[in-house]
Order: sequence, then C-alpha cells, then structure tokens
Amino acid sequence: MSSSLLAMGIFTLVGAITPGPVNVLALRHGAARSRLACAFYVLGASASYAAVVWAMGQGAQRLLRALPRLSTAAEWLCAAYLLWLAWRLAHAPVEAASGDAPLPTHLECQKHHEPGRTLPLLLQGAAVQTLNPKAWLVALAGVGLFVLPQADTALALLQFCAMSLLACLVGVGSWALLGQMLSGWLTTPRRQRLFHHLLALLLVASVAAMLA
Repeated sequence: MSSSLLAMGIFTLVGAITPGPVNVLALRHGAARSRLACAFYVLGASASYAAVVWAMGQGAQRLLRALPRLSTAAEWLCAAYLLWLAWRLAHAPVEAASGDAPLPTHLECQKHHEPGRTLPLLLQGAAVQTLNPKAWLVALAGVGLFVLPQADTALALLQFCAMSLLACLVGVGSWALLGQMLSGWLTTPRRQRLFHHLLALLLVASVAAMLA
C-alpha cells in the first residue's frame, strides 16, 4: 500500500470511529437489536457516507464557495432531527421484569419482529449520516487532501469513496459491536432506562458541540 493510500485509510478510519450521532445510535441499536438489524443500520450509514464523499468530490469547488450557507442550513436541520431522536431515546420503553427473573436478552426480545425492522434501520442510518454536518465537512477535507491534488482525480475519488465505505463499516460497526457487548448488562428496567438517558445526553452534547 502506498503512503498516500495509508494516509487516506488512517484519515477515513479516524473520522468514522470517533464519537458522533451516527455512532451513538449504533451503540443503542447494538444493545437493543440483533446482529442482522445492526448490520442494516451500519450498511445504511456507511453507504450514505460514501455517497456524501462522492457528492463532495463531484462538486467540491462549488461547494467550497457555498459552504457557509450549506453548513449553516445542514447544522440546524441535523440539530432538530438529532434532538428529536434524543427525546425518543430518553422516552424509549424498557422491558418489564417478571419477579426476580432476569430480562430476556435483546436477541430474544427481537427475534419475533426483527425482520420488519431492518429496512427502517437501513433508512435511519442513511438519514442520520446524510444530515450529519461532520460527515460533509470531513468528506470535503478528505477530497481536498487526497483527491484534488491528484492528476487523475476520477481514480483518486473512486479510491477515497471505497476507503471511506470500508472505514465507515469498521468504525460504525465497532460501536454496534460494543452495544452488543453491553446487552448482557442491560437486564433490568433501571439499567435500560439509565442507558437510554445517557445516550440521549450524548446526542444532545453532540448537537451542542456541533452548533458551538
């Protein structure tokens, strides 16, 4: 692997695995849903980010000029959507325990109605990523660093899109896997409620940081 591809890989992985709204929701889905459902959310978010990178590469010069207005509009749109998701998380239902018996695991809770939830999770992953200003700004920075300086910009953009897709699958998937590991701890309504509130606070904090 050339040094430029290695640098591209590091850049895309760091951008994909750092905390943010997409990864916070991946953590929540990992703790509450099956691996198949989580995979659909991760796939939606990853494919959406690759599309964002491609869009930035196609119109980088015009987007650079329009960025102040584009960034402001995207930030407020995303903030409203994420605050709505935070409210939904804070008020998410918990599984009621029966006596002293432990609650069923997330896989047992979801196995009867999970198939019908895969498409909405795919669309949610795509929507959150598309409305995430961080994704657009990181993509724009990456295009400026790794695509525009190359003689063959078409090939460089294709490489950057492929690397971004792979990095997002790994990064967002890691947060979903962490959620799966936490599912064994979330066996009481009290712990589930605390977990939902913490995730809601993380989303609100990400919105505050974004608007700051």
